[in-house]
Amino acid sequence: MEFFNKVGKVALGSRLRLMTAIITDDAARIYESYGMNFMPKWFPVFYTLMEEKEITITQIAGEIGHSQPSVSKIVQEMIAAGLVEESLKSNDKRRNIVGLTPKGWEFSKELKLQLNDVEAAVDGLIAESTHNLWAALEEWEFLLEQKTLFKRVNEEKKKRESQDVQIVSFEPQYLDAFKALNIEWISTYFEMEEADYKALDNPEEYILNKGGKIFVALYRNEPVGVCALIKMNNSDYDFEMAKMAVSPKAQGKNIGFLLGQAIVNSARELGARKIYLESNTILKPAINLYYKLGFQKVFGLATPYKRCNIQMELNV
Repeated sequence: MEFFNKVGKVALGSRLRLMTAIITDDAARIYESYGMNFMPKWFPVFYTLMEEKEITITQIAGEIGHSQPSVSKIVQEMIAAGLVEESLKSNDKRRNIVGLTPKGWEFSKELKLQLNDVEAAVDGLIAESTHNLWAALEEWEFLLEQKTLFKRVNEEKKKRESQDVQIVSFEPQYLDAFKALNIEWISTYFEMEEADYKALDNPEEYILNKGGKIFVALYRNEPVGVCALIKMNNSDYDFEMAKMAVSPKAQGKNIGFLLGQAIVNSARELGARKIYLESNTILKPAINLYYKLGFQKVFGLATPYKRCNIQMELNV
């Protein structure tokens, strides 16, 4: 176990596989010691057939959480061993019903005795241990069902990489980046429109000189994201959040959220009551980001963009 002590929790999968291998090897020896010609991997399928009597391969797969091909292969192996038979009588000829053979039912009686011994041995192991592994497994399975390990690791990656992101106010040196990032983003999903060129060609006149703000995200000092807070001439809304774009090479670093936070905080400092935005529902990550920032869907305002099919607002 020196390797696992050295590597730590990042080797969780390897350690679980090792423990699985140890327990599976012991299981094979246990069956052998009871004089049973039985493979440990058969147990979930065989036990289901003991309980359900006759059932389809698809139903077994759903019951034990295995793939249908995996269950089908195990069934064929147990058929060869004489424990299971298939193509049992069914009103639906498309359903391949499987069940235990007379030999399988005799074997199940012996298996039940062995299972009593195994359960007593596991209870003894739990009693000797400080932590109840069985209860912990149930808890971990529940937690991983709520949020997978992949998603948890990805969130930690975002946290770490976002520490290298700086959100700064617009300066003339970022003019080209502001335009290029937006053109790249818009052209990927839609087409550039007249209103886009107005804002991107003259951000000082169209945004900054009218009381708006532009923020730039720097990743290791390179501009990789932008977003604007545009002053609105509307009685219901003070500002529009617009022109958010993040370079594809910098996505997955929480940059959109950091830019959105900067926009909301700036609007709050400027005394805004409500922020407005327009988007398109094909941009699912963006829509999820807006909801995360607190925006809610609204209807009604005229839009200069053909691509807009959703409007949202945020009470600052």
